[in-house]
Amino acid sequence: MEPTAELDARYSVENATPTPWAEARGQLERAETYWLSTVRADGRPHVTPLIAVWQDDALYFATGAEEQKAKNLESNRECALTTGGSSMSGGLDLVVEGSAERVRDPDKLKRLGDAWAAKYGPEWHFDVEGDEFASFAHGHALVFEVAPSKVLGFRKGDYSQTRWRFR
Repeated sequence: MEPTAELDARYSVENATPTPWAEARGQLERAETYWLSTVRADGRPHVTPLIAVWQDDALYFATGAEEQKAKNLESNRECALTTGGSSMSGGLDLVVEGSAERVRDPDKLKRLGDAWAAKYGPEWHFDVEGDEFASFAHGHALVFEVAPSKVLGFRKGDYSQTRWRFR
């Protein structure tokens, strides 16, 4: 499904055009690190870096069941994943907003485990045990899918801001 792209002229240079979704999607596929923002039960924010894969029009990440981000998602599934660069002279920063849903299907988990290994190398290969990832090096992990409800793109250099809506 192709999202609807909207340019926000308030934060864009004159004559800017919306960034094509294909470019943003490509960056989501290639990015190596992402920042996950969740909300603690008491309302305080929690932000942490992690690795993720883009597959089937969604971002997927894994976390241990006892980690703070997993605990936060138990009470509030809404989250944001960000990626981009720290340069002001160029690049595209992306913010993916959506609801994190547990992935429990063993076949889907197997495909995701293969995707992790293909993207990050064999040391990031995960087997599937029940409805979790499992590996000798990384232990057990829950897997979450974030199908975007909205993605924001911030182009630097020739400044522009694009919003893609999915629902």
